[in-house]
Amino acid sequence: MTQTPTAHTPAREQARAQFTVPAQHPMVTVLGSGDALLRVIERAFPAADIHVRGNEISAAGDAREVALVQRLFDEMMLVLRTGQPMTEDAVERSIAMLRASENGDGPEETPAEVLTQNILSSRGRTIRPKTLNQKRYVDAIDKHTIVFGIGPAGTGKTYLAMAKAVQALQAKQVNRIILTRPAVEAGERLGFLPGTLYEKIDPYLRPLYDALHDMLDPESIPKLMAAGTIEVAPLAYMRGRAQPIFTNVLTPDGWRPIGDLEVGDLVVGSNGEPTPVLGVYPQGEKDIYRVTAQDGSWTLCCGEHLWTVRTASDKRRDKPWRVLETQEMIGNLRAAHARRYELPMLTAPVSFPERDVPMAPYALGLLLGDGCLTGSTTPSFSTEDRELAEALESALPGVAVRHRSGPDYVLNRIKAPGDVVTLENPVTRVLRELDLLRTRSHTKFVPNDYLYNTADVRLAVLQGLLDSDGGPVTQSDRSCRIQFSTASIILRDDIIALVQSLGGVAYTRRRPAEGRKQGTALAAHRYDTHVVEIRLPEGIEPFRLTRKRDKYHAAGGGGRPMRFIDSIEPAGREETVCIQVAAEDSLYVTQDYLLTHNTLNDAFIILDEAQNTSPEQMKMFLTRLGFESKIVITGDVTQVDLPSGTKSGLRQVQDILEGLDDVHFSRLSSADVVRHKLVGRIVDAYEKYDNEHGTENGTHKGARDKRK
Repeated sequence: MTQTPTAHTPAREQARAQFTVPAQHPMVTVLGSGDALLRVIERAFPAADIHVRGNEISAAGDAREVALVQRLFDEMMLVLRTGQPMTEDAVERSIAMLRASENGDGPEETPAEVLTQNILSSRGRTIRPKTLNQKRYVDAIDKHTIVFGIGPAGTGKTYLAMAKAVQALQAKQVNRIILTRPAVEAGERLGFLPGTLYEKIDPYLRPLYDALHDMLDPESIPKLMAAGTIEVAPLAYMRGRAQPIFTNVLTPDGWRPIGDLEVGDLVVGSNGEPTPVLGVYPQGEKDIYRVTAQDGSWTLCCGEHLWTVRTASDKRRDKPWRVLETQEMIGNLRAAHARRYELPMLTAPVSFPERDVPMAPYALGLLLGDGCLTGSTTPSFSTEDRELAEALESALPGVAVRHRSGPDYVLNRIKAPGDVVTLENPVTRVLRELDLLRTRSHTKFVPNDYLYNTADVRLAVLQGLLDSDGGPVTQSDRSCRIQFSTASIILRDDIIALVQSLGGVAYTRRRPAEGRKQGTALAAHRYDTHVVEIRLPEGIEPFRLTRKRDKYHAAGGGGRPMRFIDSIEPAGREETVCIQVAAEDSLYVTQDYLLTHNTLNDAFIILDEAQNTSPEQMKMFLTRLGFESKIVITGDVTQVDLPSGTKSGLRQVQDILEGLDDVHFSRLSSADVVRHKLVGRIVDAYEKYDNEHGTENGTHKGARDKRK
């Protein structure tokens, strides 16, 4: 289109422009059916005369108006070239953007850029923003981790967020979509409604289901929901990833009940390093399940508690680990005869702080394995390997390991020249200090200063135990097992803890004393024997004794430690709590060194109707954010349905998070309403009434201020 000044008026005041519509675009696409688009343009530019002849459009009149008409038709042609039709609504919005731009307060984006941005194409329709604010809202979702979409009903807040979520899922940017709403209307009255839980909450969540059906094949939605790829749930059920308050969680100082933890406390992550607790959220009473692994380790949690798992198929296809709820795995724990869900292991030994110990850890392991610690005689040690006797002597300063007969050695104190007073044997003194003196084969244990010490100390104790009373067990065509036997239940559990803290697994079985043949001592067995079979990670050496170490490596080592979920069983109801940790993978070590977590990773999470959250609910929801996840929160602060006196978490969060890096607030208005035009006018009318009468959401301003 070209502009030329008229002959009778100054160029600044009057102008003429002419535009030719390309032949490939029928005039009806430009002017609208029955010239509807042309009439919209004529009403918007009364100071410009617009004429159409064939495929020629001309405009004459006020220079500013003519320039805007020219720009408008240029933008319309850009849109039409993409194959997208122009509507009356799109023309009106384009005109509004052009006028704002002319006044100097307009957007950087052109109308064509706004109207041609496609988010998702599904089932023969394309979902795209229709207004400038909607485009900026969509762009903010791409650029920021947390986005708040705040505005009146009909502005597309939830619908566009849903489209971005489906787009991210299809592009494999996230592994799951979680859609949630605060079910305010149901509240505690939910239990009085007829039907199952899902029948009760379905009507309230129906708008989210409807949006999903617009964007995905309806037949695929049940499959995606059954697989946990899409989760639709009330906000109250979103928060319930919890464990009983008495469940042990590993900290750098040892085990602590999860209910005793506070924000800022340290727990142990999957890399063995301390990680701070970011949030602690009491959950009330919940149904509890016992999750047991095939090695006998177990812990308690609720049905919504999260587990990082993978299947054999995931491993073959090099797929990432998935996150499933406890209840999703119930009844699906086997694939043929094999266990389906593998659990992650520690990627490195647990890093406990160093503690001073009175005896070399390897020497302690040897004595716990084959030493006599009764205190009634001089401490002694039994072994067929001279190498172990020499190693024990070198690890015990001031002690001589003297061979007595056969496999028996006595641990004598080395007397210094001039000694005239009988001094206590150094080994006896240390055993008394460690409370090990007078322990027998069925009462031995590993002191806590060794159990919760550095990885080197723990490994040295384990090596001493295995060198003295354990060993490699080889089988043809199988990896080498490590086996240890003891009559002490406490020592059995301590060995299992040592192995698990190093990233290994330990299986245990009991051999009853009754009916067993007598040993070489010609005495009947008095106590049951507990056999522990061990697998340690590659790079962790279980033996120092040469013959055992050589046999272990000649058999190819012990293979990779693995854990699989073996059973999930109901375990009653308990008071529960959930925590959030700062670890990158959100995992923390719970009972029996199992790895679990509560945070949602690799997820696109949408909280709809957020004006009906309390401040506590909003904080809980925001701190559930995991790594590689995105949160979109939508709501209308003029439609709060909370009980009288309860503040809206959406109102409060704007004061708290405004300006925070990677958090964006997109505010939409009545101009962005994409429903019937009357909806926008209704929104404006209510806003005007509230402003004039000092009311907000039906509440008198004075009463509201009094509540605050």
